[in-house]
Amino acid sequence: MRMSEGVEWALHSCLNLTWLPGGHAVPVAKLAEFYGLPAAYLNKQLQALARAGIMTSTPGPRGGFQLARSPERITLLDVVVAIEGPDEAFRCEQLLRRGPGADPEVDYRQACLVSQAMRRADLAWRRELAGQTLADLKAEVERRYPDTPSNTANRFAALRA
Repeated sequence: MRMSEGVEWALHSCLNLTWLPGGHAVPVAKLAEFYGLPAAYLNKQLQALARAGIMTSTPGPRGGFQLARSPERITLLDVVVAIEGPDEAFRCEQLLRRGPGADPEVDYRQACLVSQAMRRADLAWRRELAGQTLADLKAEVERRYPDTPSNTANRFAALRA
């Protein structure tokens, strides 16, 4: 399974917003410039986060994006689903229905052991992402790289809007 780069961009954008003073929307141009990303494409990802209730979007010259809820209430799965959608990674097309000895009355999505194994793996992956919040990730970054919060805030302050 491969996720789009939008997931990485969205997670880093959310994380960076946790280190900026609250109450101020950050323009997409600043968020994009931080990593040298294309603003239009990043804007698409951030709009998806806004539709999912993870960020808010304020239009206008003083507008931009900010987190819609506290980092403790945003899971990594929330961000992934907002960007990639809710569908399972594996889609059983009931290939066994076309094989020898197939029974047209059987729902192979339920009976197929390959489908069951893939569903278990998908659930484990989702559980892991749902069990980690943006606050958990923020705390781990701050533990390992204590200068990150101030470096991030200083870099954003130096970027042009």
